[in-house]
Amino acid sequence: MCAAVVDSASGMMLGCAGAGLDLEVAAAGNTEVVRAKLKTMRQLGLNDVIDDILITLGRQYHVLRPVSRKEGVFVYFVLDKGKSNLALARRKAQDVERELTI
Repeated sequence: MCAAVVDSASGMMLGCAGAGLDLEVAAAGNTEVVRAKLKTMRQLGLNDVIDDILITLGRQYHVLRPVSRKEGVFVYFVLDKGKSNLALARRKAQDVERELTI
């Protein structure tokens, strides 16, 4: 449905494609999700990285994938649950993250 590249330091969207929801609001809100997960990982003493975060809604999947080469940036995808294949979407998110130039 749509996608965005987001700076999690500011919550601002760096770029987007598609339509279907207010990506500016979604970018800012999902920045808080990423920050909360990183904070929890630190508190638990987990020495690890986030591959992706999946949020499953009634009609949509939201996939957040941090960009490993650029700290503080993540790729955000919104998929129609009835029309998408989650496994392929997560694989594609990995490909996009790897090929992204910032």
